[in-house]
Amino acid sequence: MSYSIILYTVLMLSALGVVLAVVLYFVAQKFKVYEDPRIDQVEAVLPGANCGGCGYPGCRGFAEAFVKSDDISSLFCPVGGNDTFAAAAAILGKDAVAQDPMIAVVRCSGSPDHRARTSTYNGAQSCKIASTLYSGDTGCQFGCLGLGDCVDVCKFDAIYIDPVTLLPVVDEEKCTACGACVKACPKLIIELRKKGPKSKRIFVSCINKDKGGIAKKSCEVACIGCNKCVKVCPHDAIVIENFLAYIDYSKCKLCRKCVEECPTGAILELNFPPRKPKVEAEPQVEKTE
Repeated sequence: MSYSIILYTVLMLSALGVVLAVVLYFVAQKFKVYEDPRIDQVEAVLPGANCGGCGYPGCRGFAEAFVKSDDISSLFCPVGGNDTFAAAAAILGKDAVAQDPMIAVVRCSGSPDHRARTSTYNGAQSCKIASTLYSGDTGCQFGCLGLGDCVDVCKFDAIYIDPVTLLPVVDEEKCTACGACVKACPKLIIELRKKGPKSKRIFVSCINKDKGGIAKKSCEVACIGCNKCVKVCPHDAIVIENFLAYIDYSKCKLCRKCVEECPTGAILELNFPPRKPKVEAEPQVEKTE
């Protein structure tokens, strides 16, 4: 009698298992989501940094958007660059338009030599926290706090705090223009700009929006909004807004006229050859007979 009960139980459980398996199969078929195999192919050519520089949550998110998009011109992986973009586009049978490489620039030159410290901060070593507590340890409320939030978020070890200037320094060889440091800076002093031919760049290294006299008093190399750079620029690449000059890198032709004209040295020129010294004309001497 006991053997028949056991056999009956086994048969019932087996039959129930078969029925449930069939039900699960049909449910899976009914609700299965088709995934384009090209998503895996695109993800495979991406660098796998998952830095979010493309604007999507990780390389997988970018690959999905890339495959599903009819127009890929607005999509780009800054870490992989043009080679990676071209490889991904080839998977879809599309042409990739090369984009100018970008790089992070620090728009503050307020080192202790130029921007005197007026107080000492002993709180949490975080720019985000410090910026919510007070305007900073100098007279400039716009300048870099130097506590390294940008360094902490960089996955490529491409930025560090200079121990002398107390300002962030971007390593051009390592920077991928992922934008993590830009998002991390509460003062908004870091910007992504066109890297430029042979890494030559010109930009206003200041974000102080105070009036000229106030800005100059708080930092010797602050932009004072004097408008001189605007007047000498032959390419209409500079605008003044809120007493602050800004150079549009899409218009700038790197002529450097604005650099020479700036009275405070707020405009930086990077990776240019040294300027030739100006030769003063010798005074003409009248000949006497």
